[in-house]
Amino acid sequence: MTGRWRRPSWTSWVLGAASLVALAGFAWPLLAAAAPADAQASVPFVAVALVPALVIAVALTLDREMYTAQTVALLGVLTAVGAAVRIVSTGVAGVEAVFILLILAGRAYGPRFGLLLGISTIALSSLFWGGIGPWTPFQAFACGWVAAGAGLLPRIRLASPRASSRLEVAMLVVYGILASYGFGLIMNLWFWPFAVGSGTGISYLPGAPLGQNLASFGLYSFVTSTATWDTVRAVTSAAGILLIGPAALAALRRAKVTPRSTEPPGGGTRTRPSTARDAAAAPRTAQRPSARA
Repeated sequence: MTGRWRRPSWTSWVLGAASLVALAGFAWPLLAAAAPADAQASVPFVAVALVPALVIAVALTLDREMYTAQTVALLGVLTAVGAAVRIVSTGVAGVEAVFILLILAGRAYGPRFGLLLGISTIALSSLFWGGIGPWTPFQAFACGWVAAGAGLLPRIRLASPRASSRLEVAMLVVYGILASYGFGLIMNLWFWPFAVGSGTGISYLPGAPLGQNLASFGLYSFVTSTATWDTVRAVTSAAGILLIGPAALAALRRAKVTPRSTEPPGGGTRTRPSTARDAAAAPRTAQRPSARA
């Protein structure tokens, strides 16, 4: 694996800060003590608080690297495909086939494209599916992180292109499994305090030590989603990436548009050739005879 490290741009830092704000919105049960009833009443406000971070993430992703018409068109096509896949597969025993598209596209086009693709896919599918609610900003960020994470994985460069492709797909399969479980955990966290009420072994206890609440949350997640929905999602993602990963990555990378340099080879300034003839080569105009004697 080789790769040249590049210094992150200021947009990357601000995007990271927006993600940290969103992460705090997910993890508020571990950061603030609130009774389940109060927590349920505050959920819409927490979701609304995530909207500015969502807007910042979208705005900063649409920087000069995303201004080309080809990139915008590609993003629109993939968003439409992702939304259709999500609408068709959502609710089918935990199947989330859209993760396959998000992971492969995020890997092919990078973390910022993947973040925007995840956000726009959730927004479009929720708009047509009628599933807009306080959970929508959480889903948008979580899916955006899934796609962006694939773009942040290390690049693989081996002597054999076929070996590089196989190793890359194997890495994405493992990532798809981990991302499927991680998505389930983080989506459970924000509504866990009021999901089961109080007085049970998996209930959120306001003011309890962090370790105790983490243990209760882990048991809650395992019982409600990790052993069922998240496992089906992980198997679906891994199988889909394994089956179509090599061909899909090759097709996506062929469609990738790289900006063309306006500089001539070797540097310098490209000048447009003049259409005027050289003064030395141009024939002289014959002098008119003078009217004076």
